[in-house]
Amino acid sequence: MRSSAIEVSGLRKAFGDKAVLDGIDLDVRTGTVFSLLGPNGAGKTTTVNVLTTLIKADGGTVRVAGHDVATEAKAVRAAIGVTGQFAAVDELLTGQENLQLMADLNRSVAANEGRRIVADLLERFDLVESAKKPASTYSGGMRRKLDLAMTLVGNPQIIFLDEPTTGLDPRSRRTMWSIVRDLVADGVTIFLTTQYLDEADQLADRIAVLDQGRLVAQGTPDDLKRQIPGTHVRFRFATVDDLDAAARILTGATRDDEAIALRVPSDGRTKSVRALLDRLDEYALNAEEFSVHTPDLDDVFLALTGHTTEVDAK
Repeated sequence: MRSSAIEVSGLRKAFGDKAVLDGIDLDVRTGTVFSLLGPNGAGKTTTVNVLTTLIKADGGTVRVAGHDVATEAKAVRAAIGVTGQFAAVDELLTGQENLQLMADLNRSVAANEGRRIVADLLERFDLVESAKKPASTYSGGMRRKLDLAMTLVGNPQIIFLDEPTTGLDPRSRRTMWSIVRDLVADGVTIFLTTQYLDEADQLADRIAVLDQGRLVAQGTPDDLKRQIPGTHVRFRFATVDDLDAAARILTGATRDDEAIALRVPSDGRTKSVRALLDRLDEYALNAEEFSVHTPDLDDVFLALTGHTTEVDAK
């Protein structure tokens, strides 16, 4: 098995005199979830369109599932599945008919295998009871599940998920998250774009932040959070006297007299936290409780792009 499902080096794309992608490098490991984040106009959609062979790059190299997107587009398309923000199901057909249509259209699926694949997918996505009902009667969550099931008919190695849970209720979102995790456990690679940073935090093994056509950060969710100032350790004490004593020995700390607590800047790593605890122990001070607080991905996004996530509807 290849270690990298997607390899991108120096990707460039311009429309007219506007550079949309300006030298993008990505390495998406096989069997992981990779999330691409960025504000409107950052170049996310263009990146996905290049990776899925919908448009051609102006420069750089792109390999998907081991195939060059410029010279082996057909092989790339055979290896990928794409699920858009809006479920692409035929509302006049039943769920079963939608899946069967995909099986019939897919040349890699033998006729006698199609019915078995459809039955398996209906079972896997908990759509058996609604299989013979028109898709027009499905809830938003059911349509998304059906749409993703249709993508899986051809057993793709890599799936591009574009805003997979937009508009879904919390229960349906969590169901989709569970399905994504199951797919990854089976060895499928997921390339995720989402406007929900908690979704990227929950699902992504690695995240890349794109802004104005350039990658401004890459790493695990925790790596990105540690890059942003604001990580701290919070100590709560039993008495004000203990708070006063701790404030004298822990330099740079911020007091919260009402909560009898101190907020101490830290990188949140084990070694740093242990040093703070040793310092308190040296003066025979005992904290009632302590906790490590780190910025969330919203803070990361704002710090890196200058935008809140509210602008990133697409």
